[in-house]
Amino acid sequence: MNERRKKVLVPIVILAAGVIATAAMIASRKPAPQRPPESYAPLVRVVVAEPRATRLSVATHGTVEPRTETALVAEVAGRVLSIAPSFASGGFFAKGDVLLRIDPVDYELAVVASRSAVAQAKVRLEQEEAQAELAREEWKQLGSGEANTLATRELQLDEAKASLEAAEARLRQAERNLDRATVRAPFACRVRNKATDVGQYVNPGAALAHIYATDTAEVRLPIPDGDFAHLDLPMDFQGGSDGPRVRLRADLAGKQREWTARVVRVEGEIDPRTRMVYVVARVDDPYGRAAQEAGAPLAVGLFVEAEIEGRMIERAVVLPRTALRRGDIVLVVDDEGRIRFQPVEVLRTGSDEVVIGAGLSGGERICVSTIETVTDGMSVRTEDSSAVLPADTTTAPAEAAR
Repeated sequence: MNERRKKVLVPIVILAAGVIATAAMIASRKPAPQRPPESYAPLVRVVVAEPRATRLSVATHGTVEPRTETALVAEVAGRVLSIAPSFASGGFFAKGDVLLRIDPVDYELAVVASRSAVAQAKVRLEQEEAQAELAREEWKQLGSGEANTLATRELQLDEAKASLEAAEARLRQAERNLDRATVRAPFACRVRNKATDVGQYVNPGAALAHIYATDTAEVRLPIPDGDFAHLDLPMDFQGGSDGPRVRLRADLAGKQREWTARVVRVEGEIDPRTRMVYVVARVDDPYGRAAQEAGAPLAVGLFVEAEIEGRMIERAVVLPRTALRRGDIVLVVDDEGRIRFQPVEVLRTGSDEVVIGAGLSGGERICVSTIETVTDGMSVRTEDSSAVLPADTTTAPAEAAR
């Protein structure tokens, strides 16, 4: 019986001792020190606004086209006897160079016959002049009153003169046809494609080749209506060589090439589908001087990127593209390290930078870091702070699309 009581009492005694010891420890503990919660403001990168004179530019693109292009056609009929060695796609010709020759025999015979007709008409005219002179003398001696034109052979003389003029006209036409049997380049040109060859019989009006001029090349450039204001050009601009300068760039033969052009005119219509205004830029001597400067010719059909010089802004602020937020707002960091939302006037937005026309003062610090959540008045630390940046408070700058 005692054994049984002992087994029951021992656990109770141990449990009671543990409770007493725990209570004593709780009663004797010291309160934990209180620390204020630490606030970690995001670390951001800033740039200082520096107003300066800035020239706006408009980026666009287009395809190189010839200023003058025409279909070369035969003006006389005949068989093609010969063609120039360069008469092929891509061949170059100076003005007046022979492209091909059409069989001239029929036209040479026509010239000979016309010359004979002219000679006969001259003989007849001289005979009529002599007879008319004789008739006038006879009338003075034998006639009375006013002589009629038949008596003095004036009508016959006029008819002989007209016959001579007609014969001379036929001779000029025959000589002209003989000259047309030799087809020459009407201007300095390049052959786009040829449509005839040796031995082919051609009729007047038959296409012989398509050619285009090589003295200049043009690029038709589309510009959004909003960007057109940056160029300060009237809609009826026809300035020739006085237009804004254009830089044309393209990758050619493994290298980036650059050519200099000028805006020569603004097309008179706005595209009703795209609402674009089109300007035309011209490059002089694209296969000569311009080719030497760029290291390659500005070939027809080449796709080029274009940068058109616009108007000059006396005081503008150029910022990285990441500084601009949705709604044309930038984040200004004040002297107390707080974010302030600042609306600005955006003049131009590029892939890497943005041009601000109004809304910023010189010396203001602009946040260029991308912050996931931002509020007006929120505290931030600039990059020159010595504090350690907590993890995941900022994100890497993202390339935004405005």
